[in-house]
Amino acid sequence: MSIRLVIVLLLLCSPFFSNSNVLAVHSEAIVADTPTLKSVVPFPVGAAINIKLLRKHQGYRNKIISQYNSITAENAMKFGKLHPSEDVFRWADADELVNFARTNGMRIHGHTLIWSAKNPKWVDAYKGDKKAWKKLLKTHIQTVVKHFKGRVKSWDVVNEAFEDNGKLKKCVWLENIGPEYLELAFQYAHEADPKALLFFNDYGQEYGGRKMEAILKMVKDFKARKIPIHGLGLQMHVVVRMSDNGLAKGIRMAASTGLLVHVSELEISVRYKKPKVFQMDDELANLQAHKYKTVFEAFRSIPKKQQFGITTWNVGDADAFRNGPYKNKNHDHPMLFDMYYRAKPAYYAIINAMSRRN
Repeated sequence: MSIRLVIVLLLLCSPFFSNSNVLAVHSEAIVADTPTLKSVVPFPVGAAINIKLLRKHQGYRNKIISQYNSITAENAMKFGKLHPSEDVFRWADADELVNFARTNGMRIHGHTLIWSAKNPKWVDAYKGDKKAWKKLLKTHIQTVVKHFKGRVKSWDVVNEAFEDNGKLKKCVWLENIGPEYLELAFQYAHEADPKALLFFNDYGQEYGGRKMEAILKMVKDFKARKIPIHGLGLQMHVVVRMSDNGLAKGIRMAASTGLLVHVSELEISVRYKKPKVFQMDDELANLQAHKYKTVFEAFRSIPKKQQFGITTWNVGDADAFRNGPYKNKNHDHPMLFDMYYRAKPAYYAIINAMSRRN
């Protein structure tokens, strides 16, 4: 262990980091020489990026450039953003993200071509027979994939298709095309860019159960019928009370398919059995740090060739998904950086754990 890491760990264990002080220390003042995530983590490490924050918040932008070698479009590549009306595609925001990634030597992962929820209003109101719906699906997927061909080399093709009980979620695609919409989406994407890596992405898989069983069954079926699928995305919007074994189990089960594995939307909530607004304390901060370390170590333990990477679902606590519906941005602290983009104990736990075997 390097001297700089020892100093950081000693500081983290000191009384100065108690109670409200956990998030009150300016990380740059403490760890000017601490390695960055991308310099230590032995697989791609990224964050979902909000294009509006990227434009207006220099601290947010600087943190992304300094820490990550992979990014995912948080919203800019979703159906409603790219294809707001039937005959209109808007590329500006997504193109800006792609150019940002290329300028800074980052990989960009496309999210998402098809989702069971939050389609634009014109899609929900669309009238047509099965053939017309297939054409709509194909047109959207292939227009988007061809636009980014050679620049976006991996995609979440279908997002959140299964209920927790393992049944397919009710959505316009299922209602108007049937279960085959899943395989058609992958086929259409592959036709548009045969070199692109194609992922199925969902939440709750890490808890195992019927959803994971259904996804594994789908993968087995796709592989048997040579439907192009290259990876599984485990979102992992989890909480600190989840067991270490539970966190690792989902990663192992995904890896058992032989596909690439992407922990695609990681955040670890500390808000359970707590009021909406509360202050982080030592116990929660340390527990969260341990859970983040557990996820990174479990991911590193799967075969190297399957390690697509780990992506957190944004950067700081204030821009986290879990804080989105609330005006007060202090209601949860799920990320590696606080609301001012200062590093938290979870960040140092990852740096320390990933340094030990590098």
